[in-house]
Amino acid sequence: MEISETTEGTKTVAVLDGRLDTATAAQTETALIGLLAKGGVIADLANVRYVSSAGLRVLLKAAKQAKTAGSTFAVVGLQAPVREVFEISGFDKIIPAFATRAEAAAA
Repeated sequence: MEISETTEGTKTVAVLDGRLDTATAAQTETALIGLLAKGGVIADLANVRYVSSAGLRVLLKAAKQAKTAGSTFAVVGLQAPVREVFEISGFDKIIPAFATRAEAAAA
């Protein structure tokens, strides 16, 4: 998993590239939680091809931490297989998902 950081408006964008699974969950969690310390975070998953249950737990933890801190957490760019996992697991009702970074930043 490669994670780079950029900004969209006032929010930090974590650009994830690779598989979000058991092997990369700890690294991704550390990066997202670190970015949440700065404020709102948008996780750009356009280059994430696979998300396992361990990956979903990382995203859920980030969303819960953001809510506790009074901040925001959203995901963007879900590819069809990842979107399907989000919908089947009900995470699309828990974590805000947007088509673009601009939409997520404006929300």
